[in-house]
Amino acid sequence: MPEAEVLYLRFFIYIMALRIGTGIDYHQLVEGRKLFIGGVEIPHHKGALGYSDADVLLHAVCDAILGALALGDIGTHFPDTAAEFKDIDSKILLRRSYALIKEKGYRVVNVDSTLCLQAPKIKPYIGQMQSTIAAILELDTDAVSVKATTTETMGFVGREEGLVAHATVLLEK
Repeated sequence: MPEAEVLYLRFFIYIMALRIGTGIDYHQLVEGRKLFIGGVEIPHHKGALGYSDADVLLHAVCDAILGALALGDIGTHFPDTAAEFKDIDSKILLRRSYALIKEKGYRVVNVDSTLCLQAPKIKPYIGQMQSTIAAILELDTDAVSVKATTTETMGFVGREEGLVAHATVLLEK
């Protein structure tokens, strides 16, 4: 076989060992709840409403990991009808999601995420979020991107009624 064909075949095999997943999550903001984002408690007068601790960022990352291997979504694996998941720490859900892909022989290469929220400002917490996610997914911190944006006071996010997280992950066999 010519060398060019061998190189193409190797490249094709490598590409087939990569999987990309995306995740998105929304949570309402309410008084009387703690706010957890990226595994970090953020001081704020409102928190995210949900069956678990409602960590919008970790939920989006879970969905991205599970989706990359067509394993369903976070609700499939951790339903809000099961008492064991009531008020659960979302870091546990991320660990369990990661274990599912490891069982299939995959690892996370990198995570890219974006948070959409009007307040609070989370820039001081981004490094801690990156470290938390990286530790769970067995990554270097520089393989985890956490960005944030506002909606310039537009929509439910701009009115501080809720927050949204988007995540994309690359998996490798």
